[in-house]
Amino acid sequence: MSAAELTTPRAAALEVDTPFSQQALLAQRAWHFMALMREVEDRIERKLYRQGKIVGGVYVGRGQEAIPVGTALHATPEDVLFPSHRDMAVFLIRGVPAARIFAQYMGRTGGLTRGRDGNMHMGDLKLNIVSIISAMAASVPVAAGAALALRYQQKNGIVFCYFGDGATSRGDWHEGLNFAAVQKLPVVFVCNNNQYAYSTPLSKQMAVPNVADRGAAYGIPAEIVDGNDVLAVYQAAARATAYARSGCGPFLLECKTFRMTGHSAHDAADYVPKHLWEEWAKLDPIKRLEERMLDEGWTTQRDLDSLNSRIRDEVDEAVAWAENSPYPDPETLLEGVYE
Repeated sequence: MSAAELTTPRAAALEVDTPFSQQALLAQRAWHFMALMREVEDRIERKLYRQGKIVGGVYVGRGQEAIPVGTALHATPEDVLFPSHRDMAVFLIRGVPAARIFAQYMGRTGGLTRGRDGNMHMGDLKLNIVSIISAMAASVPVAAGAALALRYQQKNGIVFCYFGDGATSRGDWHEGLNFAAVQKLPVVFVCNNNQYAYSTPLSKQMAVPNVADRGAAYGIPAEIVDGNDVLAVYQAAARATAYARSGCGPFLLECKTFRMTGHSAHDAADYVPKHLWEEWAKLDPIKRLEERMLDEGWTTQRDLDSLNSRIRDEVDEAVAWAENSPYPDPETLLEGVYE
């Protein structure tokens, strides 16, 4: 799919249905988390990884920041979130300090797994964040199970489950959606449709044009949204979460975007046509929001420059903290292990 084909008439017409001042505050908050996610991931992928300081591989969501931000801003403390490897903002919005994320990627005790695993395999059950399962669609049936647990416990929370377009071609994705639909479980399924499953383009992995088309087979309502417009994502997520919270069952939200990098830090992505990089660069979600904020008078360029500087300083301090965090003591290896 080209960038020109992305924006549907419905997505283009979306507006945030809030007073002017609230729109400004929402935009400023969304911009902060998108900019922070971009800076954290750039530091991980473009510096620390190349300096040999990262344990394991690196997978980032450059160009996809609007999706985790626009959806996770709707999450309440009781909600359970299953982020994928391109949803770093979920952790930041949930309150995980950037310093602990850097420590996680460097295998230090300050990381979320205390150095027992590296990179994206992190979660925090105190914050209702469930760690990613490497087989991407494997989180989907687990997310359905978490939603069933919320029902048994008579809690008001819902589940947010994130995945890419490639995951929707796996059997466990279909099994998870079917179970959630039959049981009418409160799950918002969020698809980061970035056009490629590693090196496989969307047209080579499914015959239907949209991931959202697959929802109808399970009786699940679905919506397609411009995944590079954070305010449109926020609005669509408002409808999806309202549906799930009302007890009607799951909702499938397809966010069309583009992966502005290789599959991982070691992938040059030579299989991607050059014109796609150029087209999608013009739809950078952070730049688009900045333009909207400046046009609406919600901020000034001076303020944006100042905030960017503060984010860089925050990330500098977070990296320094992580590098001062020790590696785990081998004597503690068996602590917390189920026998």
